Amino acid sequence: METLMKQGESLPGSAFLLAFDLRRERPGNRGELGYLLRAAALAELLAGGNLADESGKARAVTAPADPTPLQAAVWEQIANSRPRSWRRWVGKDHSRAFHLVCDELQAAHLVRVERRKVLLFPVTRITPSRPYLSRRLAERVARAVRDGRPADRVEQDVRILAALAGAAKLKTVLPGREWRRHKARLAELTAPIEPVATALRKTLDAARSAAAAG
Repeated sequence: METLMKQGESLPGSAFLLAFDLRRERPGNRGELGYLLRAAALAELLAGGNLADESGKARAVTAPADPTPLQAAVWEQIANSRPRSWRRWVGKDHSRAFHLVCDELQAAHLVRVERRKVLLFPVTRITPSRPYLSRRLAERVARAVRDGRPADRVEQDVRILAALAGAAKLKTVLPGREWRRHKARLAELTAPIEPVATALRKTLDAARSAAAAG
């Protein structure tokens, strides 16, 4: 099965396509997507041994080999800073994360970016070059959440994406109510990257509360 991950693309790139709203033909909530992409980069670095959790704070261990621009940016920020919470790194420069990953996918010919002006205002339209990749990725992640396979037998990338999708309650994967039914399963899938997933969930909860309060 051809998926983004099979092509060797980054985990944030996979997360971008996973969150793409095919029905509305646009990326998922732009205000939140940057947080998800930052979390995906952090999770990839943590799972790869480049970062470690130290009493709830991210610590740089070893630089990643051949990093993507987002990975490199996240790594350098952590390596050149005193230990800070995972939540701090999920939220930092999240808007820039969107553009870095979008550029990565555009260079790989996985998304098309069209820029034009409407009534003198610049408008950017982003569409996936191969929408079926988003559908198949969502199917694989949903299956990982729903099925009974031991969590350690789920492919690592799919497992991490499922954990992050659950923290963000991505509607492109499962309806909101169904996410709540799989709380125990998500805890199993999330274990290897728990600090990152928890930081993402808390960051999004705070952002949503702030938006609701006006």
